[in-house]
Amino acid sequence: MTEHQHPDGESNATAAQQWDETYRGRPRMWSGQPNPQLIAEAAYLPPGTALDLGCGEGADAIWLAGRGWMVTALDVSAVALERATAHAQENGQGANIEWVQQDLATWVPAQLFDLVTAQFLHSTVMPWQQALQLAAAAVRTGGTLLVVGHHPDGLPPWGQHHAPERFYTAEELARELGIEAPEWGLDVADTRHRSIIGPDGEAADVTDAVLRATRMEAH
Repeated sequence: MTEHQHPDGESNATAAQQWDETYRGRPRMWSGQPNPQLIAEAAYLPPGTALDLGCGEGADAIWLAGRGWMVTALDVSAVALERATAHAQENGQGANIEWVQQDLATWVPAQLFDLVTAQFLHSTVMPWQQALQLAAAAVRTGGTLLVVGHHPDGLPPWGQHHAPERFYTAEELARELGIEAPEWGLDVADTRHRSIIGPDGEAADVTDAVLRATRMEAH
C-alpha cells in the first residue's frame, strides 16, 4: 500500500491481539514509505521531539528520525512494532526512536511534543474525536499538530469500515478539536485528491483531509 490507515486505539481488551493477527496475515502491511501528506507538511519543520500515533510498521517515524527528530512512536500491535524496530535498525535510526506499545483508549503521554502526527488513525471502536483530542493535547506551546485522515467522500474502495461517522473533513476536525485563536493558529485545513495502490495492487483515487495547526498559547 502507499499509505497508512491504521485504526489504532481500539478500546476493547483484545485490540492488541486483533491487530497482531492482522499484521501476521501479511509479511508487510504497508508500503514502507512515509505518508505523502507528512512529507508535504513536515519537511520544512525544524526537528525536535515528535509523537507518531498509530505508527504501524514505522515508515513515518523512520522518516522523521532521518530528518533529526527524536520520535516517540506508538502502536497497539506488538507485531507491528517488532517490524518497525527492525526497519529502523536497517535504516540506522534505531537510536532516535522510542517504540511504545499502548492502547490510545488508556494511554496518557508523559510529556508534550514539538510535533504530534496522526496519519489515518481511523478506529472501528474508538471515536476519532477521542483519539485526536489526545493528539492535540500532546502538542507543546509553539508546536505543530498534523492530522491526516480519509475524507468521507473519497474513501479507498477496499476498506471494510465505511461508516460515515468514522471519517471527517478538515473543517469538522478543526471545529471538534477547537482549533481556533487564541490557543491555536490554523495553518492548513485542506482537501487533497491523490491516486494510490491498494493491498492487492489495485489502483484507486482517494481524498485526504489534512489539518496542520500551531499551538499559540499554553494549555
